[in-house]
Amino acid sequence: MTSATVPARPEPGNAFAKGRRAFRNWRRSRPFWGGLLVALASLPIMYFPYNDLSVGALRIHMATTAGAGAAVIGLLLLALGISVWFQPLIRTFAGIAAIVLALVSLPVSNFGGFGLGLFPGLIGGALVCSWAPNKEQPEKPAADAETGDDTDDEEEVKLNHLMADQNGRHAGEPAQPAQEETTSE
Repeated sequence: MTSATVPARPEPGNAFAKGRRAFRNWRRSRPFWGGLLVALASLPIMYFPYNDLSVGALRIHMATTAGAGAAVIGLLLLALGISVWFQPLIRTFAGIAAIVLALVSLPVSNFGGFGLGLFPGLIGGALVCSWAPNKEQPEKPAADAETGDDTDDEEEVKLNHLMADQNGRHAGEPAQPAQEETTSE
């Protein structure tokens, strides 16, 4: 086997590396981190109203009607975070809805899960709103890529050829003074 026949970048042999590369490509094509923060923001918002907190001998139990509101807000945030992964086109709506729900959780769900759900919800919603897909750049032909020439030069040559005047002069050339006929007598 010579160096000419060896591929420049060999494909990884194990399934873990292929899976990791596929996940990385999938993750880069959607607002993954914003969706993850929005989904994680739902957990403390839903957790605190339904569970007892014990701090030493102090037990905190919150059994109010706010539990229903916290469950609705938490489930909506979870649904928005996951749906943005699979439908990146709804990113603007989902981001704004996540920000609004995180702000609504402030009075409804124990200060937004004591801030543990409020801040990730706000940051995740902003990340989802601001995400934009990569713009694919058109590839240059192989000849242009190697030489670095643009097609502008070719167009300029064609324009100069078309703009040539009757004397055979091109548009970029300076005018030559007319030769006077001299007669010798």
